[in-house]
Amino acid sequence: MNHVDSNPAPTLSPPAETPSSAPATPARAEHRTTVGEAGSFSTARCDCGWFAPARRSRDKARRDAERHLAEELAEGLATEG
Repeated sequence: MNHVDSNPAPTLSPPAETPSSAPATPARAEHRTTVGEAGSFSTARCDCGWFAPARRSRDKARRDAERHLAEELAEGLATEG
């Protein structure tokens, strides 16, 4: 049975100082992650196509999603500055 976690990982939006007229680029695209289950495994996935390896721990899958969002945020800030 597949199950989607009812507490998805937080969403990452572009920084507030980004002008709204700027076109969305892959680096600035919004990242929405979810944690899904297949059997006894949990997997974190993002709308951008990223996914983490299957984990037996739902908590580790959530941390994978949080780490992805943090890395994308850091990368976005590095390319702006």
